[in-house]
Amino acid sequence: MSAIYKKELKSYFNTGIGWLFLAATLCLVGLYFTIYCLLYGYPYISYALTSVSFLYFITIPVLTMKILAEERKQKTDQLILTAPVSIGKIVLGKYLAMLSILAIAMVVICIYPLVLSRFGTVPMLQSYVAILGYFALGAVSIAIGMFISSITESQVIAAVLSFGVLFLGYMMKNICSLISANGNFITKILGVFDLDSPLENFLNGIFDVSSLVYYVTLILLFIFLTCQSIEKRRWSVSSKSLKTGAYSVGLIIIGIVATVLVNLVIKEVPIEYTQFDITSQKLYSLTSDTKNYIKGLTKDVNIYVISSKDEQDDAINKSLERYADMSSHINVEYKDPTVYPTFYKEYSSSMTKKSIVVVCGEKSKVINYSDMYEYSVDYTTYTQTTTGYDGEGRLTSAISYVTTDDMPVIYQVKGHDEVELEDTFTDAAEKLNMEVKSLNLMENDAVPEDAECITILAPSSDFSEDDANKVIDYINGGGKVILSTAYTDKELPNFDKILSTLGITNTYAMIAEGNSSNYYQSPFFTLPTVQSSDYTSAVSSSKYIFSPYSVALTFDTDNTDYTYTKLLETSDAAYAKKNVSQMTDYTKTDSDITGPFTEGMLVEKTISGSEDTKATVAVFASSYLFTSSADSMVSGNNLSLFSGLLGKLVNTDDNAAAFTIPVKKYTLAQMTIPSKSVVIIGALVTVIIPLALLITGLVIWLKRRRR
Repeated sequence: MSAIYKKELKSYFNTGIGWLFLAATLCLVGLYFTIYCLLYGYPYISYALTSVSFLYFITIPVLTMKILAEERKQKTDQLILTAPVSIGKIVLGKYLAMLSILAIAMVVICIYPLVLSRFGTVPMLQSYVAILGYFALGAVSIAIGMFISSITESQVIAAVLSFGVLFLGYMMKNICSLISANGNFITKILGVFDLDSPLENFLNGIFDVSSLVYYVTLILLFIFLTCQSIEKRRWSVSSKSLKTGAYSVGLIIIGIVATVLVNLVIKEVPIEYTQFDITSQKLYSLTSDTKNYIKGLTKDVNIYVISSKDEQDDAINKSLERYADMSSHINVEYKDPTVYPTFYKEYSSSMTKKSIVVVCGEKSKVINYSDMYEYSVDYTTYTQTTTGYDGEGRLTSAISYVTTDDMPVIYQVKGHDEVELEDTFTDAAEKLNMEVKSLNLMENDAVPEDAECITILAPSSDFSEDDANKVIDYINGGGKVILSTAYTDKELPNFDKILSTLGITNTYAMIAEGNSSNYYQSPFFTLPTVQSSDYTSAVSSSKYIFSPYSVALTFDTDNTDYTYTKLLETSDAAYAKKNVSQMTDYTKTDSDITGPFTEGMLVEKTISGSEDTKATVAVFASSYLFTSSADSMVSGNNLSLFSGLLGKLVNTDDNAAAFTIPVKKYTLAQMTIPSKSVVIIGALVTVIIPLALLITGLVIWLKRRRR
């Protein structure tokens, strides 16, 4: 076999076909690598490979067309039929020779992520899994091309047929979609020859054992079919050809059936054991919180996707597969609106395509497609960029919502010029399956009994004494409150009365941070240190919280009636200024209050007569803390703090899923590569290396021709 391998490998480089294949492959891959990775700065080599997946049905036929067809034409195939080496070893030697040429191209492509890593962070493991998948597809294509070459003596016919078969395999997914958007018996049969779809998992950052098994079994099958095709010519000169032919047909049937069975079995294995998420963001994995919750489901949940499976985003499809595999109580159905145009009207008057409906009994919840992703807008260019994937968070929240009988209610206190929670923050509460309502204390005798928590966000007008007493009564009854203060020149005695109930004093002075590492642009734009606590677990201590225009609050740590837990803390260099409107600069003066200060704290008070009941109040010093403008400055950390805090405050037995599944950020930013480097590297991979390969092949071919 080694002699066959060496002979064929040498032949490819002597005739120039090997050099041509390498040059064409590296030129086209290099071109898309230059565009996506060098010019656009994307750190993913998979973007380039996705764009050139069509390359194989053009280049592989050129590589395989002569491997057996030429020998048959030249009658040298008789040497194969009479050789002392088995047909299997001969075929395998020829196949490995072609595979080696493909492997040379892949080795060069493996250098590309290393080159990119000099300019920024590159997901190395994800890159090499993508290259592995691309190589596996090429290996299958070579096996198919070799088989077709074995059934004809014309190189041209072999090339054309190989092109047609590989193109059919490349387009099979689209062909099946045209036949039936939701799939049927015919599409299942045709889908067996869908060569491109298994590659998608590798390119998307999933090491897929089932796809790898599919490719390997196809390779083995077509190598086996090639052997049988060659054996057939040996039978034609045998008196026992009929008997041998029947035996061979039986073997072919067994081979095909075995290939199908192996792939059917591997498909039945839960994807938890066959698909491994290697993305740096773990986009396709489910968190332990979700796994524990879903495994504990006792009610049946139907998830309806308003699109065909092929049209839905791959990330969403993968998430849905994992939910369905995790629990027998979850059923996923795709409802293509072209087939079921009125289906969504059972749950909503209007719905965008690719949205999802989660249903349990009479309860349902719609997840709009746009809510499955997080976006940022560059208002200088008016371009929108996808910055995160929130599929798991939305799906888990929706499942919890439809399977929970009573939803906790959060009341926003209004009527004193408070800061109103923006949609981003109310959406976060709803994601935790909490209903957000407004509360005007003047219109109510007390805080409603169904209030799991109330928010009082930075009132700039004072409470009435009666309103203040209602809040105090709620706290003394074991209530839960999220409260923030606003800097103001006028005093708010009744609001201060609420603070004093908690042992807190408002100094009416604005915090200025003296340590430049703890503020942004201005000393008043503080970046307090996040203290370790169950209530801040959603935000690590290494992340920034933006707390501008914070008020200096003081409290008596010796007061045994309360337990104070610091959540946000300034540096020791912080100080606080009164009469900010009259200041001329940020220089600390003798009249300033010396820090450090607590910008966020949790106050707990055990209710007398009930050791199990505690009033819990989260107090923050900035009126801007829970606003979208402040949140955008720190990439959503303020929102994470709010969600984690709310989830912890209202984590009751009736709301078992009141945990936060954070948005999975696309943390790998685009790289900025110097123009000079783009030109040099781009020219090298698209022109210089391919041209050098072509010239080398041409020189070798001319030298051999002159002999």
